[in-house]
Formats: sequence, C-alpha cells, structure tokens
Amino acid sequence: MKHITEVCTKNNYPEKIIQFGEGNFLRAFVNWITDTMNKKGLFNGSSVVVQPIEHGMVKELTAQNGLYTLYLRGIKDKKPVSEHTIIQSISRAINPYENIEEYEALATSTEARFVISNTTEAGITVNPQDKLVDTPPSSFPAKVTAMLYKRYKHFNGDKSKGFVFLPCELIDKNGEKLKESILEYIKLWNLEDQFKDWVCDYSVFCNTLVDRIVPGYPKDRMEEIRQELGYEDNLVVEGEQFHLWVIEGGQDIKDEFPA
Repeated sequence: MKHITEVCTKNNYPEKIIQFGEGNFLRAFVNWITDTMNKKGLFNGSSVVVQPIEHGMVKELTAQNGLYTLYLRGIKDKKPVSEHTIIQSISRAINPYENIEEYEALATSTEARFVISNTTEAGITVNPQDKLVDTPPSSFPAKVTAMLYKRYKHFNGDKSKGFVFLPCELIDKNGEKLKESILEYIKLWNLEDQFKDWVCDYSVFCNTLVDRIVPGYPKDRMEEIRQELGYEDNLVVEGEQFHLWVIEGGQDIKDEFPA
C-alpha cells in the first residue's frame, strides 16, 4: 500500500505561522482552518511547527512531510456526515531540543507573522529558573521572550516585525496572560526598556476561545480507515464537525487572518 507522501503533492506556502504544539487538537483545528483558508484563496500561509517539550511527534510529522488525514464526523447542515481530507498546511516540524539552530532561525524569519500555541493549560507559566541563554528555555513564555528579543535585535527594533499571538490554551484571558508572562521574563532577565516598549507597542496578544471535540488517533478503526483511504497514514486524527474559534482582535487582525 502506498504512503500518504506518495498520493499527495504538498503545496508550498509561506511560513506565516510559528506554531508551538503538534498534538491532535492543533492539527484537527488550527491546521485544518489554515488549510481551509488556503484552499479558498484567503490566506496563503503555512505553519512551521515547534515541539514545545522534549518528547513529541516531530519525527512522525517529518516522516510524512507534514501531511496527515483529518476525519470530521458529526452533524453538518443538519445531517450526519463523515468526511476526510489531507491537511497540507504544515510546512515542516522542528524539535528545538535536538535542532536549536533551525529553531532559533525562526526569530529572524521575514515571513513569520503569527504565533499560535496549545501548550496545555499549564503551559503559560513563568519558571524563574529559565535563562535567556538556555538552548532552549523550558517554558513556552520563556521561549517566546527569547525569540522576540533575538528578533528585536536582528531587525533593530523594526516596528513591522512584531507578532500576532493567538494562544489556544484553555485559560481565561490567555493572550493577556501570555503577555504578562513575557513581561515578567523581561524583568527577570533585566532586558532593556526599549525592548519592552517594542513588545508592548508592536506585538498583539489576542485572547481566544476554542471549541472542538478531538478524539484524536482512531486506533480501533485504523484498519477500516486504511482500506478506505488506500494509503498508509500514521497520523490520522479525528474531530467533530462543530468548531468555534473566538478571537479578540481588531478588523486588521481579521483581514490578515480571516479564520
């Protein structure tokens, strides 16, 4: 039986999104939404996925060139529906614990505009043991602070090089919480006030709310799915049809990211 990489020629989109997290939810939600926007001609962008912890699925994603099949089941237009599609919106995947140079190069990307994350509810926290020189720091906010600082230095404080943050962690005011954590690291690391001002003035931290049930890898149905698809895919993920993404942001954000 053929492999998914043999049956799908992936489109190459600009890497507009740095995505912290490679789990089932982001792949069944954010990457699907991005893929849908691309196919409708609304976005023209992809995610470069960063593994936020030491152990994850980067090797599996790399083996499949970022491709995987998403099954959506449930009620659509008042009818029960089961449909599947190959998601093509992940450009590549990086494990910063094994490839720090490739990861750190993201800070100087001219294409990157959005940072999307799902690092669990405990992911947006401050670890006082994190240092700017760590490769990489342990916490997600520390990683982002270090990335922003390198970006600030590289582009000499260019106000057009800030990020739009769309955290998907299920905590209240997740965007504000992420910003507060980054400002705490700026204080802990004694970084200059000009950098703090650059972060506050030229990056946008959107509060978001996400909703979609994602059962994940359908282990019990894989033989049936394999026969239906006619190809091998070790990263099949299932989700429900219903989905909701509430993003607090201005019209400019909606124009740039018409999810």
